[in-house]
Amino acid sequence: MMKLPTASVLWIALHICAACSVTYPAVRLTEDWPATARDYSVVVRDWTRKAQLHANYQEVCELVATLKSSEWRAAQATQDADVRGLVGAEREQRIAQSRTEAEGPYELELMVTTWDRRENDLDRGKKSVWHVVLIDEQGHEIEPLEIIRDRRPAFVVRAEFPALGEFATPYIARFPRTTPIFGATAKQVRLRMSSTRGGVEVDWKAP
Repeated sequence: MMKLPTASVLWIALHICAACSVTYPAVRLTEDWPATARDYSVVVRDWTRKAQLHANYQEVCELVATLKSSEWRAAQATQDADVRGLVGAEREQRIAQSRTEAEGPYELELMVTTWDRRENDLDRGKKSVWHVVLIDEQGHEIEPLEIIRDRRPAFVVRAEFPALGEFATPYIARFPRTTPIFGATAKQVRLRMSSTRGGVEVDWKAP
């Protein structure tokens, strides 16, 4: 039996570890507004997923996605109110605004890094290199209403989404409510981003 050099064994081990899937926390896939908002840093971490696409020994793209669930919106609005020092009616108005937004289109923050900067073009709609869909647990694909760049300053976006990479472009993706992805019996929702070079997929699973 041929013995592999130590360097080769280490290389294989590193690549096996790199291929190991990350375990993400289960989340409640409901639209129930929490009675008390949890700490935002914990909530945004729980609702953020990451995936990478590699080809020919180089990274094609990295996708980081945060699903803006009711829990996320409650925590974000509460933190925003705290930071801005809102009290009384102003604080209630900020929370109410977030609850109204939660009733609109499904929304995600997508943070995309591509090896070729020309391929970072999700905001080009049908002309984009990438095809992005939200997928319910029955496998129904939901096409986006729009994907636009989040043009806020990077430090502002990063304060809200700490997973934003140094070379990533942030986007806001909105999907219609034609197919429900949340509900008492919902077990999983997925997001897929694909092109002729391959695809990446992230998911959120209920307990």
